[in-house]
Amino acid sequence: MTKRTARALALALAFGAPAALALNPPLARAQSMMQQPSGVLSLNAQASAEVPQDEVEITLFYEQEASEPSSLTSTLNERADAALQKARGVAGVTARSGAFAIFPSTDRDGRISAWRGRTEVVLQSRDFAAASKLAGQMASIMQVGNVRFSLSPEAQRAAEQRLSGEAIRSFREQAASSAQAFGFSGYSIREVNVSHSGVMPRPMMMSARAMGADAKGAPLPLEGGTSTVTINVSGSVQMK
Repeated sequence: MTKRTARALALALAFGAPAALALNPPLARAQSMMQQPSGVLSLNAQASAEVPQDEVEITLFYEQEASEPSSLTSTLNERADAALQKARGVAGVTARSGAFAIFPSTDRDGRISAWRGRTEVVLQSRDFAAASKLAGQMASIMQVGNVRFSLSPEAQRAAEQRLSGEAIRSFREQAASSAQAFGFSGYSIREVNVSHSGVMPRPMMMSARAMGADAKGAPLPLEGGTSTVTINVSGSVQMK
């Protein structure tokens, strides 16, 4: 017996390990694998639903060209301020500044020939009718760049709570039926994980003309779709 083997045997015996296991690592590993619990079943359950989108975000924009960036900046700011002023005080709709950009236009020789700029104002609301009316009234100030529908945090949480109960019930039903099918009388939960996911809708890119808002003050036709909310319950049970 080498000194290294003797030392390993002494340590193993000190901690109560049988001598055979201390001297035979492969046997120890096999013994450990044999001691793993049996009757463990891994399961996964899922519940999903299409939930109506209850929030709308409308991005309005204004573009202009000028010979000087300073005058262009003033023009864009005045247009954005006018739009925000018109939106101020409209019940059920919030308005905020969006993207702002100024960039040069060059001629064939690479010299700056003009400056172009764009400013945006974003409307957000759960009142589609109010948002539609306001966006139409702002057609003389700004154009509609895109419209995006989504779920509010409250609607998302409500859907997740409802679906969590469904997914958990499905998990437990699977566990009970599987245990019975394998000849066991019942089960106990070893570990479980509940997660959620949602499919975000793609923004609807539409111009004011495409949405039928040519006439001054005409409301925009708004109709939201649905978002998919999914709850996953995964884990393992001990059949007994």
